[in-house]
Amino acid sequence: MKPFLHLSTMAEIKKITKAEQQGQTKIRTVPVAVTPEGFWCCPSPVAFQKTLKSHNSLHKPKHSPPTTDKKPAEKEKEKEKEKRPSSTTIRSVIASDEQQQQSNPEETTHHSIAVPVTTLPRKVAIEFGEPGSSDAKVILVGKQGFCVKLSVHKKVLVDHSSFFAKKLSEKDSVFACLEIESCEDAEIYVETVGLMYCKDMKQRLMKQSVTRVLRVLNVAELLGFGSCVQSCLDYLEAVPWVGEEEEEKVISSILRLKTEGVSVVTTPVLKRVASSSVDPPKETLSRIIELVLRSKEEKSRREMKSIVLKLLREQNGNNVAENFNETIYSSCQSCLDTVLSLFRQAEETDAKQIGVEADNLTWLLDVLAERQAAEEFSVTWANQKELALLHEKVPLVSRYHISRVTSRLFVGIGRGELLPSKDTRLLLLTTWLQPLFKDYNWLQHGCRSFDGKLVEEGIGRTILTLPLEDQQRILMSWLGSFLNGGDGCPNLQRAFEVWWRRSFVRPYSDRQGSGVSQTDSTSKE
Repeated sequence: MKPFLHLSTMAEIKKITKAEQQGQTKIRTVPVAVTPEGFWCCPSPVAFQKTLKSHNSLHKPKHSPPTTDKKPAEKEKEKEKEKRPSSTTIRSVIASDEQQQQSNPEETTHHSIAVPVTTLPRKVAIEFGEPGSSDAKVILVGKQGFCVKLSVHKKVLVDHSSFFAKKLSEKDSVFACLEIESCEDAEIYVETVGLMYCKDMKQRLMKQSVTRVLRVLNVAELLGFGSCVQSCLDYLEAVPWVGEEEEEKVISSILRLKTEGVSVVTTPVLKRVASSSVDPPKETLSRIIELVLRSKEEKSRREMKSIVLKLLREQNGNNVAENFNETIYSSCQSCLDTVLSLFRQAEETDAKQIGVEADNLTWLLDVLAERQAAEEFSVTWANQKELALLHEKVPLVSRYHISRVTSRLFVGIGRGELLPSKDTRLLLLTTWLQPLFKDYNWLQHGCRSFDGKLVEEGIGRTILTLPLEDQQRILMSWLGSFLNGGDGCPNLQRAFEVWWRRSFVRPYSDRQGSGVSQTDSTSKE
């Protein structure tokens, strides 16, 4: 419910403002908003910050103009006098304020407190509540220089707070006074005590941010204010959490409550991030993969592939089912069977469908590479001899999509993302390099995501991992295709140069022969 100010408060502020304009003693006023429930509602954070800022600016040391008529000894005495701390303390301010209330009972109905700035050189005192009707005081001594005095009622404190109930049970006097030293969050302490007077805490919390409710939750827990803790949890369960940072704050706060054994139900809040579903993670992930692969809408399919791959990359294998790779390979086999069936139709092949299946295979290979489990796929692809033989019979406009899968494998090997055996690397080059040469021109011009430089580097590095004889055979075959095809063939000149140096400039056999006696060779030089 929206707080409001009594008319007497506004009149008081006007009086003090007028007095300041007339040059009288400066007074610090703190208006108190009163709820219909009969208590205060905590001022906004800006009010606390403005009060502290004004206090600091008022008490900054002012440099007086230099005088020439004073003696050095007198100046030293004045400096020492300035350095001495003021004898006025928080307790003396509170005591003097209580005496003023007793001598002027009519003034206790005002809902603002006027504190002479000159009496508070280092502290700012703020009072909340109605001293005339209260039978207890709670004094909060904040770390930021605040002294906050709350005029409260023992019954309200005892009914709502186990902390206050315990402390008040130790007090024998009719009028109790409790002090909380080094209060880290005085503002929220005031807010939380004020909530003890509210009939509908949920309505009050609805106007707050998630961060502020978490602060209230923390103080409510410290005070043993169980109903407030539960109201905060109900709020957190219903309100949206904006961003990962806010979500982490909420979850850490809730988990801390569970760890410390607070007797409240935290499960509803945690259900947002922790599932008790009986479905294993593997089945859920399999369903996601299947939905993405079978999507008929190209744009949505492409976007979801990017999102799923990004999320799997962020997890880096953590909290992902160990047998998830089996699901991926099952999907790969399904795509391969579809491609093989389409290739067998030769002239009647569906170019669009082949493109979709080739894109699916490339994406699944990306997923396996991220999970460091792509070696088996390279073996499977290298052994697709029937698919490679059918390749020449299929129109170029349909078949070139399949060479994207071959290109991705070479890029992965060149980057070290997968480490297939020597026999697999050789079989992969023997089976699929020539079909790639024939499709290369179409790949360059018909595939937007194709990176020719990256593919050429991957092919060259893959070739250079083979024995020198195999390097020579494959590169000589490439040389014939390159000289006839020009830009329509991958440029493997770097790999060719490395092979050339290995073979002719300083062959390993020569280095081995000259290195039999390394000491002698060094001495001759």
